[in-house]
Amino acid sequence: MAVMKSMRQSPTDPAFVQNPYAFYEEARPHGPLVWWKEYGMPAALSQDLVQALFKDRRFGREVPAELAQPHAAHLDPFYTIEAHSMLELEPPRHTRLRSLVLRAFTTRQIQAMRDDIHALCHDLIDAFPKGPFDLIPAYAAPLPVAIICRLLGFPEAMGEQLLLWSNDMVAMYQARRTREIEDRAAQASTEFADFVRSYIDQRRANPSDDLLTQLIAAEEDGEKLSTDELVTTCILLLNAGHEATVHSLGNGVKTLLEHQTPIEAYAPDRIDRTVEEILRYDPPLHMFTRHAYEPVEIAGHQFKRGDQVALLLGAANRDPLAYEDAQSFDTTRAPLKNAAFGGGLHFCVGAPLARLELQIALPILFERCPNLSLAEAPQYANLYHFHGLDRLLVTS
Repeated sequence: MAVMKSMRQSPTDPAFVQNPYAFYEEARPHGPLVWWKEYGMPAALSQDLVQALFKDRRFGREVPAELAQPHAAHLDPFYTIEAHSMLELEPPRHTRLRSLVLRAFTTRQIQAMRDDIHALCHDLIDAFPKGPFDLIPAYAAPLPVAIICRLLGFPEAMGEQLLLWSNDMVAMYQARRTREIEDRAAQASTEFADFVRSYIDQRRANPSDDLLTQLIAAEEDGEKLSTDELVTTCILLLNAGHEATVHSLGNGVKTLLEHQTPIEAYAPDRIDRTVEEILRYDPPLHMFTRHAYEPVEIAGHQFKRGDQVALLLGAANRDPLAYEDAQSFDTTRAPLKNAAFGGGLHFCVGAPLARLELQIALPILFERCPNLSLAEAPQYANLYHFHGLDRLLVTS
């Protein structure tokens, strides 16, 4: 059995945060699986291996029950929500939750948001300030949070507060997690859950034409979502429903401007390819982890039950065996499978909405702002596993 190459790379190192791809390329010659010392686990680099692990039912998100470690008491509010998250569960609970959500979160409902997305993009651009401004809070962040609020039936005026709660909660997944971050996540979890629960009570008393009402009504084999499951599902849709899109929009505009992308890339018959290339080239999430559920050998490494493996989406998306000239940004590239939205049972339910938002928001932005340019060199935030900009200062 081959000895796995051990690699050292701090995930909070400033140079790595700005360019994780250099580390991926350094590791790649050592095979599709290397040992990432700082994480204490193997890391999958290739597109084939990452996709295979997503689909391999011998691996999953849940920690095997006998190996689960108790969490600290101060994190009870956060893990009470996580306990019902389909993102963290495996079948049969995951199957039931995802099926119920998909009964409400339909393609028809997503496509019905097209006009809303279009109008909101124009409204946001109308409000752009004069001179250099940060495109993230002006465009990339408010668009997806407003759309998911409209879908769920939550007031858009709560958008800023929802973003704050969401940011505090998802910080728990970042490499730079501290006790202060944990305390903020617990507080946000409590306040967010109380807010969502109040709207669930309202919709049960007075149903409306929104996703929350449909989630309440969704039923399979006589089972409906419990209140706790509804709370967690709404929070998951809000958190995941904006997080990836904010980073994808920011990363995408940065990349398009840096490569002086021609206007043809935003044409109706080209925008799908442009969006897929943005998601491939600089995805919003760079790592998922999985636990082994039985002894298994993968890429020459023997996993025991409970062992973890890191799936490096950013590395997989620039795999030279999967993509020709993988390090180049090419909006004419034929759309190929990429790992930006995960895969297997946990493929992102919000991927169609995120793609739709990008396909509408980017052409409108560059049509309305043909002279859009970078006002400073963009910097990525210290967010790994997430991968998004700290700010995107532009002039229009």
